[in-house]
Amino acid sequence: MLLLIKYTLLYGIVLMLVALGGMFSEHSGIINIALEGIMVIGGVAGVLTLTMLPADLPAFATVIIAVLAAAIAGMVYSLLLAFASINLKADQTIGGTALNLLATAVAVVISKNFSDSGSAKLNYSNKPFLFSIGGLELSIFVPLGIALLIISYIVLYKTRFGLRLRINVYKMRYAGVVISGALGAIGGLAYIVPPVQTWNFEVGVAGAGFLAMAVMIFGQWKPFNICGAAMFFAVFKSLANIADSTFLAQLHWSSNIYNMMPFVASMVILAFTSKNSMAPKAEGIPYDKGSR
Repeated sequence: MLLLIKYTLLYGIVLMLVALGGMFSEHSGIINIALEGIMVIGGVAGVLTLTMLPADLPAFATVIIAVLAAAIAGMVYSLLLAFASINLKADQTIGGTALNLLATAVAVVISKNFSDSGSAKLNYSNKPFLFSIGGLELSIFVPLGIALLIISYIVLYKTRFGLRLRINVYKMRYAGVVISGALGAIGGLAYIVPPVQTWNFEVGVAGAGFLAMAVMIFGQWKPFNICGAAMFFAVFKSLANIADSTFLAQLHWSSNIYNMMPFVASMVILAFTSKNSMAPKAEGIPYDKGSR
């Protein structure tokens, strides 16, 4: 049971953070298909920062610096989508897909340049990101994610900014996409660092960004609904890590089958619920002052 809780929180927080990022972008009217790529960019920026920091740096400082590096990288990368979608009025889906393809290529080139072996694998220490409570090892992204969830709810529903975010003006759309970039990038770092101490950037983030989009839709673009949806899908993802230590081991299924389950579940659930989804009204529609 502890293993199930551990991995559900580990993956659930990742999906929640990235889905919250997509929520902010879509409330401003921009469909952020580039969440997958933003996760990759945030992951490689955070990991590179970890490899460069001195080993004797306090754990708290290490975490703060790595998270900030990831967030800033995600914000900068998301500006490409914002410029293409808002200023150039380019197709948001095509622009996001292009950024997804570019992100993995950029991450591979950067990681190979900094890797001692010349491969796309980078080694780092994840100890500053882990802590234990009563025998349960958790990631520092769990409390951080809960804090960002509460902040997201307050910003979206209790502030003037949240109201204006749903009014289609250029500055608000840029703000929504940039916030999306920060949260998506932090989610990318949370996906890569806590579970392992070596990451091969040739695999990107293995579709986690697209799964987060399904979480966002299933959660109806509402923060706490998104949190619940993220934990639901994370249970399926967790089975790949705990199956061998449970009764499921008797089935002798490959871990790849369990890794497929969240994506299969997302297709089935969205097939039955998509008709009742209440997407933001201006989602995907280029803003034109002359059309008002």
